[in-house]
Amino acid sequence: MSINQKPQLWQELPCGDEIQLALEQKLTDWWPRIFGYHLLKLGALSAQVSSLHCNIARHFSIHDAQGASIQADPHHLPLQTSTMDAVLMSFLMEFEHDPYRLLREVDRVMISGGYIFVCGFNPVSTAFMGKLLPKYQTQLPWCGQFFMPARVKDWLGLLGYQILQDERFIYHPLFGQMNQGRWWQNRLEKWLPGVGSVYLIVARKMESPLTPIREKRKARTRQWATAPTAGRAGHSKHTKLLSK
Repeated sequence: MSINQKPQLWQELPCGDEIQLALEQKLTDWWPRIFGYHLLKLGALSAQVSSLHCNIARHFSIHDAQGASIQADPHHLPLQTSTMDAVLMSFLMEFEHDPYRLLREVDRVMISGGYIFVCGFNPVSTAFMGKLLPKYQTQLPWCGQFFMPARVKDWLGLLGYQILQDERFIYHPLFGQMNQGRWWQNRLEKWLPGVGSVYLIVARKMESPLTPIREKRKARTRQWATAPTAGRAGHSKHTKLLSK
């Protein structure tokens, strides 16, 4: 079941315009590397992300609100299995009660060798302070769940994906204007690059598991050999000699 309060526009998030622009800049480096026929932008925020530089032929969006190319529940995608070459998910899992279930549905429609882009809020960052302050706990994005990037990567690994990139950006607590505390933001990015408020994980679906499971060796059955008759023959001969 989806959490009721979830963003439909980037402007509903604090510093939303700046986050969208930064994400588009990060994706600009990846779009030329991806080829195929279908790029799925899953969720309302993903639908608004520019993908003009992507080489994939058809770009379309799916979410459960107006403005989507296909209006549908992301948990039940009206798509055939193994048809998507790439999927973009922007701040979608934060507002899901069962994000792994959502990833499984995305995996179902992904082709072998396809790419998935997951963008979310990093709990190990200054942005997490909003969850500790009652004033912000009921507001976006702090009303949602902040999942550890390592946990997201574990989920993707279980589904058979290879992690290609795990990056942080936006070193701002999302309180006030983005330009405030620019000096501290630069120092955090330099000294503690892992504490960016936003993460971007890029993964690729593998054709086969990264660590193939070896078949258990069958236990060798012992080849029992019959005792040689020479010993018995010699024993019989010795017995005959004694009886004489």
